[in-house]
Amino acid sequence: MSLTEQLLRPLLASPAKPLITHYDDQLGSRVELSVATTLNWAAKTANWLVDEFDVEPGDDVAVQLPAHWQTAGILLGAWWCGARVVPQAAGARVVFIGPEASLDAPAVAVVSLDPMGRGLTTPPAGGALDYLTEARMSGDQFTPLSPISGDTPALGESTVDEVLSEARGRAEKLGLTAADRALSTLDWTIPEGVLDGFLVPLAASTHLVQVSHADPAKLDRKREAERTTTDLG
Repeated sequence: MSLTEQLLRPLLASPAKPLITHYDDQLGSRVELSVATTLNWAAKTANWLVDEFDVEPGDDVAVQLPAHWQTAGILLGAWWCGARVVPQAAGARVVFIGPEASLDAPAVAVVSLDPMGRGLTTPPAGGALDYLTEARMSGDQFTPLSPISGDTPALGESTVDEVLSEARGRAEKLGLTAADRALSTLDWTIPEGVLDGFLVPLAASTHLVQVSHADPAKLDRKREAERTTTDLG
């Protein structure tokens, strides 16, 4: 079973439950994703990766993106179809980059990182694809073409089983539970940042309040408004 299915399966009984709240202090935005919405974006991404790029279990998908609610959908979608998430573009089926980045690679998906989920205002250059506009048209449900085994590479050098075990172990060490709301300013570098800032709270079914471009003077107000119970960093 894929990493995504194992992480999201315990949450499916409460699809309307908030799962990720993303703040961008630079833009002054706040976006909240429920379990159902997160699952929807993951499914669209997985379908798009399979249909557009023929991604198969074990294939590399490069993610060069900040901590963001759109990055969450991309990561979960990649794992759902069995891809290995890596930081480097070389050898990857597709590379996800932000709107300000440029990259000379065979297959590039540009992610607008728009708070409201809008695509790019102008088409990307060099044959790159607009992820949000393209993936939005993909199906809302996904079933892997073949079973994803536990020894399938998932994140850097770690397999599905290894990533899941490490995330659950770190979550247990922190005492995280489904009743917690964790505030984080961690960047999602690969692999450690993704593990500590995204997978650890997800493994514990903890509501993640992710703050990008964090203004330290505003964090206490966010802790109070979001009723967070712990900080991840």
